[in-house]
Amino acid sequence: MAAITYLTDIEFGAGAVAQIPDRLARLGVRRPLLVSDRGVAAAGLLDAVAPHLPADVPTFLDVPSNPTEEATLAAVALYRERDCDGVVAVGGGSPIDLAKGVALMATHEGAMARFALIEGGLSAITPAVAPVIAVPTTAGTGSEVGRAALITLADGRKLGLVSPHLIPKAAICDPELTLGMPPALTAATALDALSHCLETYLSPRDNPPAEAIALDGAARIWGNVLAAFENGADLAARSALMMGSLQGGLTFQKGLGAVHALSHALGGLKSPNLHHGTLNAILMPAVMRANRAAAPEKFARIETALGIAPGGLEDALAALNSRLGIPAGLKTLGLREEQIDGVVRGALADHSHPTNPRPLTAEDYRSLIESVYV
Repeated sequence: MAAITYLTDIEFGAGAVAQIPDRLARLGVRRPLLVSDRGVAAAGLLDAVAPHLPADVPTFLDVPSNPTEEATLAAVALYRERDCDGVVAVGGGSPIDLAKGVALMATHEGAMARFALIEGGLSAITPAVAPVIAVPTTAGTGSEVGRAALITLADGRKLGLVSPHLIPKAAICDPELTLGMPPALTAATALDALSHCLETYLSPRDNPPAEAIALDGAARIWGNVLAAFENGADLAARSALMMGSLQGGLTFQKGLGAVHALSHALGGLKSPNLHHGTLNAILMPAVMRANRAAAPEKFARIETALGIAPGGLEDALAALNSRLGIPAGLKTLGLREEQIDGVVRGALADHSHPTNPRPLTAEDYRSLIESVYV
């Protein structure tokens, strides 16, 4: 028996930001906290959203590239100080995940670690979570429709807070907000979204509707990423990437795999500070190669959907990485050999580990890291 739910309310299309006031009204939110980051603000993207928000909305911009417990609690303090009753998140996965953390911690008692999935926190998260409206400005994370928030705790662990109650009550997906995104960020976020589609499709959990969505999302991303990378003003390509990213997020309930188990562990390092999408891009060819024997029929369907020759997915992913300028490997990003043991332990403990199509050991994870340690 499979439990299948798609509960997120989504507005998708150019100009969708104009729907924000209606969504706030429907949710009964009168005093939202705006959560974004300084990069989004510097790019002028908040200027497109501000006319659709209440006047003098309190704003929290100190969001790290990998959201932390400390930053979340600082935002919670502002939320309470200004007597807010909801959150509007504008940005990529970091502001959206931090906004989910704010919505949780502003309405629940206890330490943040208590709500982590691997600590048994699923049942501790109740419907009291404050309403979140997510406005993505990248096409990558799918967090605007996802039930998880990835937060690095004060003890250094990057853990997933996972619950249907953390799904934003509304997602406002306006591809015009992604026009002009720098090529490097376009590449990293698109490949992040592609990794979501591929890993959820390959997850052994039974959910055929999610698999159909994931396969369609992967095809949209694969067919449009180069056009968006080469021309930041291509609205059709940007729309396709945003839809593919959204589709990847809609399939998170199937679970991810070793790409994310490793990228979560790597992203939890205080130094070097590693970009999640870039990590996923680097890891995908190696992890796909390790998993092929566990799901040969699914690999064949992926290759058919993407127009790749049979048996060629891994090499095609590596070639795409090269064409998009993705760094060669983890060593070039500053990962040190003495950090590998901790990354392996983190991957084994991660909530994405159990849904990899092939059960992996510590030695398997070490081999995967070493294969991309260049």
